[in-house]
Amino acid sequence: MFIVNAKNDSWRDDAALERFQMIAPLLEEMDNAKKIQCRETIAQENDISTRSLYRYEEAYRKKGFEGLKPASREKHYSQKLPENFAFLLEQAIQLRKEVPKRSVETIIYILEAEGHVAPGLLKRSTLERHLYKAGFGTAHMKMYEEARQSSSKRYCKPHRMMLIQGDIKYGPSLPIGKNGAKVKTYLSSALDDHSRYLLHSRFYAGQEETIVEETFRQAVLHHGRFDACYFDNGKQYVAKQLKFSLAKLGIRVCHARIRSGKSKGKIEKFHRVVDSFLRESKLKKVTSLDELNRYWSIYLEEYYHKDPHEGIREYYRSLGVDVPAEGITPLQEWNRDPRPLVFLDASVVAEAFLHHEKRKVDKGACISFRGMKYETRPSLIGFTVEIAYDPGHPETIIISHPGMLPFTARPMKIGSFCDKEPSLPVSMLAEEPTTSRLLDALEKKQEQSKAIFTDAISYAGYRKDGE
Repeated sequence: MFIVNAKNDSWRDDAALERFQMIAPLLEEMDNAKKIQCRETIAQENDISTRSLYRYEEAYRKKGFEGLKPASREKHYSQKLPENFAFLLEQAIQLRKEVPKRSVETIIYILEAEGHVAPGLLKRSTLERHLYKAGFGTAHMKMYEEARQSSSKRYCKPHRMMLIQGDIKYGPSLPIGKNGAKVKTYLSSALDDHSRYLLHSRFYAGQEETIVEETFRQAVLHHGRFDACYFDNGKQYVAKQLKFSLAKLGIRVCHARIRSGKSKGKIEKFHRVVDSFLRESKLKKVTSLDELNRYWSIYLEEYYHKDPHEGIREYYRSLGVDVPAEGITPLQEWNRDPRPLVFLDASVVAEAFLHHEKRKVDKGACISFRGMKYETRPSLIGFTVEIAYDPGHPETIIISHPGMLPFTARPMKIGSFCDKEPSLPVSMLAEEPTTSRLLDALEKKQEQSKAIFTDAISYAGYRKDGE
């Protein structure tokens, strides 16, 4: 099964080594777009086709280094090797598979201790060379171990809304800044893992945390609640606010392993579709964000959602289910899924995505928020209140405090001229008095005193007459 280094066969080893050196960069973890670009570069530098590189990669994955050798007639091991070397090599490979970090010295020691080979007969350099040729060298095992620890195994949820994948991709630069300055745009998307249907996808003029929150808020509003979502470890996706908002709706948040591009294969493949759209959008010379999103919406509805998806075909074939010759589109798979959608009340969704902060009420019964003053209630002077606001519309905030019903506050308006006699906030103004309540009270008290004094005189006269 395994080939030795024969003198008249050394050219096959050299050819295999040359092929391995060419495809070595392609064996590292990287996203699909980068791998395609890397493969094209290698093909141009070595004057071969990308198809040949695909073939070398596939041969290496199946048979290791041995698969890279050109076809040749069967060879035999050197007469200097033990007669049972094929068996020894098979056992050595098994020992290396059991513990990838097991050294060649340890493997030889185990084979000797088990009585498979006489002590000192099997050399370390010889076994190490043949392990490398078979694809089980130290470098190979390190690569396999890293792949094993990553979430690279193919998977697909059986129904829609069981898992939603989210990601951000760079968009084009548009002249939407101050004085026509170009501003970088970013595409935030939410993709259904099963059907590959886009719940929401839109370009934004920034990559703040709020664009991801907006993406998933719109996804829930238009398509209902889903079980879980799957993100990478970007700062927008590990933000506490996003986790808090989704948790309030009963949605679990899962994160991919760091530097595990394969685990995000579906959303990464979708980004190839985005690249295709961006090439077309350049021809339209798009100059505004609204125009870009309008064309993107058309592209999704009329092309992506209605184009048969190979990933859906592959999923059903893996289950032994026949697929129509014309294939299945994301829109068809989404609509034909029997799992019902669970819609939530808009107020519940809005409340879940509100941001919360605390502010202290000043002596004028106002609070400061984003450089503006908001009027509260006089009874809250000196207290710390909680404010809730929509980051997309921060001009209106909701103020709450224990023992008081929440109320809405808006920014105070400042006039063009200075008020020499500034008035208090409307809520603190009293009604214009019609009388003095103090003098009225004193007058009433005086009448009561006179009545008591009169009664006392009458009582005193009665006692005198009765003596």
